[in-house]
Amino acid sequence: MNRKLLSGAAALSTLLASAGVALAQDAATTMDKGDTAWMMTSTLLVLFMIIPGLALFYGGLVRAKNMLSVLMQCTLIASVVMIIWVLWGYSFAFGGSTSPYWGGLGKVFLSGVTMDSEAATFTDGVVIPEYVFICFQMTFAAITPALIVGAFAERAKFSGVILFTVLWVTFIYFPIAHMVWDGSGLIFNWGAIDFAGGTVVHINAGIAGLVWAIMLGKRIGLGRDNMAPHSMTLTMVGAAMLWVGWFGFNAGSNLEATSNATLAMMNTFIATAGAVVSWSLVEGMMRGKSSGLGAASGMVAGLVAVTPACGTSGPIGALLLGLAVSPVCYFFVTTIKSKFGYDDSLDVFGVHGIGGIVGAIGTGILCAPALGGTGYVVEAGTMGAQVLTQIQAVLVTLVWSGVGSAVIILITKAITGIRASDDAEREGLDLASHGESAYHA
Repeated sequence: MNRKLLSGAAALSTLLASAGVALAQDAATTMDKGDTAWMMTSTLLVLFMIIPGLALFYGGLVRAKNMLSVLMQCTLIASVVMIIWVLWGYSFAFGGSTSPYWGGLGKVFLSGVTMDSEAATFTDGVVIPEYVFICFQMTFAAITPALIVGAFAERAKFSGVILFTVLWVTFIYFPIAHMVWDGSGLIFNWGAIDFAGGTVVHINAGIAGLVWAIMLGKRIGLGRDNMAPHSMTLTMVGAAMLWVGWFGFNAGSNLEATSNATLAMMNTFIATAGAVVSWSLVEGMMRGKSSGLGAASGMVAGLVAVTPACGTSGPIGALLLGLAVSPVCYFFVTTIKSKFGYDDSLDVFGVHGIGGIVGAIGTGILCAPALGGTGYVVEAGTMGAQVLTQIQAVLVTLVWSGVGSAVIILITKAITGIRASDDAEREGLDLASHGESAYHA
């Protein structure tokens, strides 16, 4: 492993996956019950983000006739990906291959993994059970394609969504996770910092969502029919659940219950708070009123932006990142989307994609020791070099996911179709796709 990475990034995100892949040596390892308990808790917190958090957040934003369809898409996507993860996903991402692009077949069907298997942490000689690392990373894999649901909400064919998910995680998510987080990965060895998934999760899902929105076309009646969220109460409840669960996402990515986990926890609080306030301020100035939808959007934007930076930025840097991300995301969801005319139903690209890009690039700035950060990772040891590396990581993710998602959508369209029929869309996907309704009069 690159010596500069080891000396400059004792608790950086780029070590996350390599720590999980390399089995610790039996002779001199210590398994701490506190670390294991924290990682089990963090894993459950990330599950809480998906179901019920993300499902309710998205569900409240759609019309009542599509509420159940969103819940079903999130539930089935998460369940399907969990099965794929243990069959081949973990191996494709962290299977021990020396390839810069994928993890190989060494751990297909979790081959060689037992209750005695150990995964390394950031502290030499300190390990956690490999099973808990597998479960933790499994929840990341499960939530990422579920995020894409917001881009095609209210008009996608259910069977197409599931087939797309199987292909997408296999050819897009697992390779990106390997490239960013595995010790052999291409982006890892560049020295890019991604503590908890700015590129792997948010930019990856965000650009896939944009491709979906463009290729699927607009909802019937967009701009004419009332498409306001049917329950802002559920959306706010879901957003709050996301914030709570995100502490497992971010602080759990430290792999140990140490002081660096508390830094990630602190930053997840303060960046998110800053983003809520800044979105509300911008919306108040532009529209004359601050909305609950705006506050919830700011909450998610702040969480997204701080994800790659939470383990390497100081708290004040995280606050500045939170304050900065909301105006950028607000501009994209209100101005850019209207200008280009794509129907990203719930603003997956505008919040996750753009927020992830702001966070990933901002990480290269805020890791500077002079700004309270933990230090640079790239060999040049300068802000410019680190920012350039962050930009390269962003571009690789955008191209890999953007082009790959387009190809996979075309394959899915040819096999199952991707667009619900006009009659199904008008009736609502709850009844048309699932034969039941979320609500009864």
